[in-house]
Amino acid sequence: MLDGLDPEQREVATALGGPVCVLAGAGTGKTRAITHRIAYGVRSGVLQPSSVLAVTFTNRAAGEMRGRLRQLGAGGVQARTFHSAALRQLQYFWPKAVGGELPRLAERKVQIVAEAAARCRIRLDRTELRDVTGEIEWAKVTQTVPEDYPAAAAKARREMPRDPAETARVYAAYEQLKRDRGVIDFEDVLLLTVGVLQDRHDIAETVRRQYQHFVVDEYQDVSPLQQRLLELWLGDRDSLCVVGDASQTIYSFTGATPDHLLNFRTRHPHATVVKLVRDYRSTPQVVHLANGLLSQARGRAAEHRLELVSQREAGPEPVYGEYADEPAEAEGTARRVRDLIDSGVPASEIAILYRINAQSEVYEQALADAGVPYQLRGAERFFERPEVREAGLLLRGAARAGGADTQLAGADDVPSQVRAVLGTRGWTAEPPAGSGAVRDRWESLAALVRLAEDFVRARADATLADLVAELDERASAQHAPTVEGVTLASLHAAKGLEWDAVFLVGLAEGMMPITYAKTDEQIEEERRLLYVGVTRARRHLSLSWALSRTPGGRPSRRPTRFLNGLRPGSAAVRPGPGSPGGTGGVERGPARRRKRGSARCRVCGRTLTDAGEIKLMRCEDCPSELDEALYERLRDWRAEEAARLGQPAYCVFTDKTLMAIAEAVPGTEAELSRISGVGGRKLGSFGADVLALCAGTCPTSEDASHDASEETREK
Repeated sequence: MLDGLDPEQREVATALGGPVCVLAGAGTGKTRAITHRIAYGVRSGVLQPSSVLAVTFTNRAAGEMRGRLRQLGAGGVQARTFHSAALRQLQYFWPKAVGGELPRLAERKVQIVAEAAARCRIRLDRTELRDVTGEIEWAKVTQTVPEDYPAAAAKARREMPRDPAETARVYAAYEQLKRDRGVIDFEDVLLLTVGVLQDRHDIAETVRRQYQHFVVDEYQDVSPLQQRLLELWLGDRDSLCVVGDASQTIYSFTGATPDHLLNFRTRHPHATVVKLVRDYRSTPQVVHLANGLLSQARGRAAEHRLELVSQREAGPEPVYGEYADEPAEAEGTARRVRDLIDSGVPASEIAILYRINAQSEVYEQALADAGVPYQLRGAERFFERPEVREAGLLLRGAARAGGADTQLAGADDVPSQVRAVLGTRGWTAEPPAGSGAVRDRWESLAALVRLAEDFVRARADATLADLVAELDERASAQHAPTVEGVTLASLHAAKGLEWDAVFLVGLAEGMMPITYAKTDEQIEEERRLLYVGVTRARRHLSLSWALSRTPGGRPSRRPTRFLNGLRPGSAAVRPGPGSPGGTGGVERGPARRRKRGSARCRVCGRTLTDAGEIKLMRCEDCPSELDEALYERLRDWRAEEAARLGQPAYCVFTDKTLMAIAEAVPGTEAELSRISGVGGRKLGSFGADVLALCAGTCPTSEDASHDASEETREK
């Protein structure tokens, strides 16, 4: 059980008596350490599986922990989120503590907040509604009642979306509406569990007899309400192991605070403290930059920072890119992504991370124009998709039928059996042409095939029934397999994930740190957010910024202050342990070397800022000069091209690009190249065909473009 652990991980695994505090840096194998600790305790007889409760913050992390514990022979251990564990206890004890059935969970909190605002005669637009809902959530996890909200929010220096007295009125009306309708929200689950355990000592003792050992992951993200629940679970015992890293505290806006982690030794003077600093994820070059970011940090969390030491071989230096404007930055990033994929890096092992979700559009467009498939984090959950649910039922039936199932005839191994079953529902070895629902369905089924292949590689003797059981476990944890495509995500959404190559984009003052970060504490959290982004990268790391937002804009932006002293051209970097000493070079995209005119609507002359409008060179609502017949010819041609290449249609040209072509009707390569979305690569591959269509002739297989383009496409 202890084989393969480094000395610090082994110390964690063998420290079975509490309290234990594990300070674990990014990529240091904290999940491995704590799961081996639990399994070692179970296998040695010190811990009873049913008496252990491991708590983390996401269903995905809880599912991963349960999976590892099963593999280590500790399958009876409960691994849950705070809310899941609390809801389970609340459902069980509610009839005894209160009587009747537990009130149902509200499906749409925002809708109730909107009704509460209307009852208070307060008008909230969609953005304000979302922000006020967030303020109510913060108040509840910090155990702040409506009448105390204005003072508490001011003390915490909250950026309040509305007058605090108005927010307090909406908060009070929201709580009353819930009571009137007999519903509770997500935060009430914790509040009510705390209330039951505080008021009913008999119920608290029952819970404590059941759970005698606690492990809390991501302890730096615990809110005051979650800490109170943990204390009630523990009672006067100290059989507690917490794991965290104050330098990865990035959710303070939700009420999370690293104080509980940083004060652990004060509350438990005899605690065993273990530091994990051996980084197994990232190269020395990436680790050096991460350490450099934290070396400039200030505040209490910075005083407890961990100096990571990479355990990997040297890799490429981080690359810094400066661009004239945001579209140029997106285009440059897409080119580099394309180059990485061409060099052999899987698209699913590449991520583009940004500060806010609103930044994604220009990168979606640039990737589509470059023919790079992508996925946005936060879409419909994998196992909730209709085609995945249907596939699960079919695989379950095939597993029960075994050799009697005619679908499995001639299929010897599990992946072949999965392909045979899914082949009856639309899966094929090659993806269908185009995008949309058909392609989405195929991608889901293809992800199941890849999951089966990965599962058998890990368990050579696995059967189809074993795979079905694994799918059920993953479905309950929402642990979706990787879909083949570049990941687009916000820095917050990237927490807990990792990729071979990471592009950190939009790193200009005003965005990093974000413009509304005013206080020292808020600025330092922004620094930690960038640190989290850097430490997501295993090998390739790119950091970039744009000097203006739109083409032709005044180049007044500056790179983020957090890179001062770390990027080339600023003060020298003090070498860290295990560091190669260099910091990489600054790349400047082609757009940096040429002056781009301001993008203006060719109809009304207004300056354009929206990416889609810039592509069309007109406002969305200005009159269109679209040649509809040409547009339809272009769409038909694109469908044929996509089918021939085995790519989604948007990888040839997006709808907006086709629309722009059909409006401009270019007659020469120079005119075609001026249309946004028609880069040099696409001009060489498709230019002759498009110009032939614009001229009213149909391209054929004998066209010169096809003679030369096949080799280009292969490259």
